[in-house]
Amino acid sequence: MRVALTGGASGIGAEVAKKLGDLGHEVTAFDISEPEVQVANWIKTDLSDPDSIRAATDAASGTYDALINNAGLPPRDGLEEKILQVNWFGLRSFMDSMLDKLVPGSAIVNTASRAGAHWHDNLDEVKALMALDRHALPGFIADRGIDATRAYNLSKEAVIVMTMAETENMIARDLRMNSASPAAVSTGILKDFAAAFGDRMARNVARAGRPGLPEEVADVIVFLASPESGWIKGLDITIDGGMSAMAMSDRLEL
Repeated sequence: MRVALTGGASGIGAEVAKKLGDLGHEVTAFDISEPEVQVANWIKTDLSDPDSIRAATDAASGTYDALINNAGLPPRDGLEEKILQVNWFGLRSFMDSMLDKLVPGSAIVNTASRAGAHWHDNLDEVKALMALDRHALPGFIADRGIDATRAYNLSKEAVIVMTMAETENMIARDLRMNSASPAAVSTGILKDFAAAFGDRMARNVARAGRPGLPEEVADVIVFLASPESGWIKGLDITIDGGMSAMAMSDRLEL
């Protein structure tokens, strides 16, 4: 397969690139930083900049069998606008620009997050974001009092909802799209999540026994990008070591 991968320089994306390469697939990485793992091509891309996205997708030669939208920013104080620019607007703009480069039968995988699991409780705000022009984002953030943690959660809620909402459109194009939602993962940005989610994350990790490993998340993403998962369409796959199941069990008093 020829695979287009955003965010391939570190963390989960680097593990995805490595696993795909080990399987003999050709990976083009789109990232603001050069990947440390070996890839076939690296196209420097800043997903917060529409001009950079256009230049990167124009530079992507040929066709692809899979698109993995993995790049994203963590919940870090002061980055509210940039988080939404990268995690939502950048992801959507990059994906839309790449659709015509995907061959029939291709897979799209979006890295979301367990932090986006409450999309149904926040659907009005999710829809408002999805209908928003990126130039109106500063006012949207100010009017709604969105901090970095909410910006991150909202961005991932939007990714999950978009993945589901586009299922029929993707089928009409002979494409399919799913999302993968990891919980706490032991990467270089785990401390950002610990700061944002505090005791709640610490309790969840303690109950699960440990944080997830990037290679464990990468295994799921690689599977969703492969033909072997061809009948899985429009789903969000949670990868959290049982955290969601335990939380649901608590709510249902099981």
